[in-house]
Amino acid sequence: MGRTSKDKRDVYYRLAKENGWRARSAFKLLQLDEEFQLFQGPHLAGVTRAVDLCAAPGSWSQVLSQKIGGQGSGHVVAVDLQAMAPLPGVLQIQGDITQLSTAKEIIQHFEGCPADLVVCDGAPDVTGLHDVDEYMQAQLLLAALNIATHVLKPGGCFVAKIFRGRDVTLIYSQLRVFFSSVLCAKPRSSRNSSIEAFAVCQGYDPPAGFLPDLTKPLLDHSYDFNQLDGPTRIIVPFVTCGDLSSYDSDRSYPLDLEDGSEYKYTPPTQPPISPPYQEACTLKKKGRLAKEIRPQDCPISTVDAMPQPLAAPQRHTLLPSEVEDNGMNCSP
Repeated sequence: MGRTSKDKRDVYYRLAKENGWRARSAFKLLQLDEEFQLFQGPHLAGVTRAVDLCAAPGSWSQVLSQKIGGQGSGHVVAVDLQAMAPLPGVLQIQGDITQLSTAKEIIQHFEGCPADLVVCDGAPDVTGLHDVDEYMQAQLLLAALNIATHVLKPGGCFVAKIFRGRDVTLIYSQLRVFFSSVLCAKPRSSRNSSIEAFAVCQGYDPPAGFLPDLTKPLLDHSYDFNQLDGPTRIIVPFVTCGDLSSYDSDRSYPLDLEDGSEYKYTPPTQPPISPPYQEACTLKKKGRLAKEIRPQDCPISTVDAMPQPLAAPQRHTLLPSEVEDNGMNCSP
């Protein structure tokens, strides 16, 4: 498989490189904006302050910087545990979204003003166990929502990735506590084979008396959730975003160009910064990732490492006198 194999299989991956996006996920935010006008803000005043949680590698921050930062007075803050390559017009915070210090630093960058828009495209490392993955994603979404309650202005918008599973109705019910409108959106660039979607929450309106607190769980049993089953359960509208005539994310497209010119491979816009697999990549380049261990490289000798056969137990026949001496004679 050559370098162009993924360009054939994933047209949005190819288009992202050709258009200078750091990841194909940029198209997801662009298609969400086309459907919901996310950057117009409440009352069509326009979004001037936005927060990108779990931002690395920075494709959503790129979209925010172009849509908001281009207005001159716009501010974009990107937060992630991992280091991220700098972006023009984006202030970066390498921190934990579950810590109050991170929320305070965001507000400090906004000079004490709350944000108009908070987005989160983060996802845990999937295990393939759907129940576990859905639970971890739900916890990540609630962590993003928790910090959003510290930095989001009334009437603001919150967009976060969600895994549509069996218990997703509980997440919708929790989101409805804080937002007047909650929808589930599936962008065209999101693969149909994936369970991912995006919760688009508009009209931030926290309950009366609610005080944001990152030191304890976001929601407890004191909140009156709507029924999760039966005719009164919350039904969240499901919306597909993107033109139906646009590219299909699950289809393979040829590399043949319309004008007959030869296709040229485009490298990624921004290589990863200090990825967790960097050491494995270095060992692979040096041919040491799957290197065979030779006996001279092993501190334990080969003889000692070889499993030794178990010695046969020695048999000893007891004499009558030995039986009496050991108290094993049961005769009176």
